[in-house]
Amino acid sequence: MNIYYVRHGQTDWNKVRRLQGRTDNPLNKVGIEQAKKTRDLLKNEKIDLIICSPLRRTLETANIINEGRNIKIIKDEGFIERSFGKYEGEYSANTPYDDLWDYKKDIDLGENGEKMSELLARAKNSLERVINTYYPKNILIVAHGGLGRAVKCYFNGLPKDTTCLSNLEPNNCEVLKYEIRRG
Repeated sequence: MNIYYVRHGQTDWNKVRRLQGRTDNPLNKVGIEQAKKTRDLLKNEKIDLIICSPLRRTLETANIINEGRNIKIIKDEGFIERSFGKYEGEYSANTPYDDLWDYKKDIDLGENGEKMSELLARAKNSLERVINTYYPKNILIVAHGGLGRAVKCYFNGLPKDTTCLSNLEPNNCEVLKYEIRRG
């Protein structure tokens, strides 16, 4: 089984480094082009199913990647972006950015915010559910940068040199590939 993880294409908020979280922004022109390049990059990969965050930017990315393939797309709330609570919509520079991604500090983001520990647990549960449900199929997950950090930690372990995960964010439309073997 292969899991391909793709962060959505660029949005206007990504470009200016605003915390998007669950704000439902569309791709911009650069993001559309990034998704097309990812479609071309993955065109020869056998993908049985696409699982996607329900937010617009991920659905747009998934649909572009799926052009000409007719792979079933399933929207899954387990792969929605982290809610940044009181920091949602703020520019990164106006927030305690590294602290937001420090799993030891695990700061409270206020009402509806998702702590780092909660994000890591949700990613683990969602990935294990997908693996257990769809093994041995090849799955493309189209989701977000924040969740991508947690996915990297799930497959690679927590970093040994820091408790801050801010540098683990995948780039827009970056493809991460993980092979799962059982037995």
